[in-house]
Amino acid sequence: MFSKLFSSKSSAQVQNTKTNVSAPVGQVSKPTNLSIAEKRQVIEAALTNYRSTNFPQGVLAVCLSFAVNCEQDANILVNLTMPFPCQGELDEIAQNLTDSFQQTVRFSIELKVNSVRSFSLNGSGDKIKNIIAIASGKGGVGKSTTTVNLAYALIAEGARVGILDADIYGPSIPTLLGLKNAKPSSADGKLMTPLAAHGLSAMSIGFLVDENDATVWRGPMASGAFNQLLNETAWPELDYLLIDMPPGTGDIQLTLAQKVPVAAAVIVTTPQDIALIDAAKGITMFDKVNVPVLGVIENMSYHLCENCGHKSHVFGEAGGVKMAESKQSQLLGQLPLNIQIRQDADFGQSDIVENSAGDIAGLYRRIARNIAGQLFLQLDNNSPLTPIIEVKDK
Repeated sequence: MFSKLFSSKSSAQVQNTKTNVSAPVGQVSKPTNLSIAEKRQVIEAALTNYRSTNFPQGVLAVCLSFAVNCEQDANILVNLTMPFPCQGELDEIAQNLTDSFQQTVRFSIELKVNSVRSFSLNGSGDKIKNIIAIASGKGGVGKSTTTVNLAYALIAEGARVGILDADIYGPSIPTLLGLKNAKPSSADGKLMTPLAAHGLSAMSIGFLVDENDATVWRGPMASGAFNQLLNETAWPELDYLLIDMPPGTGDIQLTLAQKVPVAAAVIVTTPQDIALIDAAKGITMFDKVNVPVLGVIENMSYHLCENCGHKSHVFGEAGGVKMAESKQSQLLGQLPLNIQIRQDADFGQSDIVENSAGDIAGLYRRIARNIAGQLFLQLDNNSPLTPIIEVKDK
């Protein structure tokens, strides 16, 4: 809730300590007395002065188009064209404005996601905007589960998303998506049609090989199989293609990172020291192949007791925070050790699909927004953080 009165300059700010975000514009003392022009002014000031990790210079600094449809007694609709998914974050601003105006304010967001790296794939042309690798230094940290839930979270935020299972030796994406026995088809006999799960386009070696058959391949064979999955799939228009990388930092991981046109990578780890050591190696691996690392996700960060609400740090505390700092990276978010997440994974379900406004879904959606936001801010030439170089004649 805003805490200051609307000023003549429409620029009051209040610090939200819970989310470490500066929320602009005060609560209006007499909302019914504001004119339509004044309401537009308040909304514009709110979006200009708002500050967060993904909006370091305000929402309008990255907004591609902005319009307010405002009538005195009707709901207020704000239309925005944004370069990355941010619906959940802007919904919080809309709620604050709704409380202040005592009139419903709703943000309608159209996404216009651009590629931060130029590339082309056989059969897909320029349909895929950005490829993001989700990796881990070791197995057992929940990387695949996190990848699937992040994909669903991006969809909940309005993006078009695909997922590619690069874990040739132990593909788990079919199980996580509830597609264990599904097989891909082909419309032209050349390219495979990706399977669909709740709006998510997916491809995995697990769709082609029986789960009881061991995949015993040397590194070059596994890399070749993965390249076929990537290039011989008829991907639809996608804003983001998430690649579930195999765990570790061996030859196959290095080869995949070099051959696939990855825009950026995300590292998943637990707070445990042994996992952090391997996660640090993962960051080093991507550095060697010039793939930017957007940040670290700390999975199984804590366990919240269902009875008393006590937070227990089963695998250690703040390990991901410290590693992100030491590697000059960011902590994209922390996820709990939660039985619902485990049960959903086993049954091929996701709480994000069933309840996109729930607490667990909210955590994944926040991390997904951070990934998409940092991809734009760090790597897109249109980012307000991109330095402008001017050459002056002597």
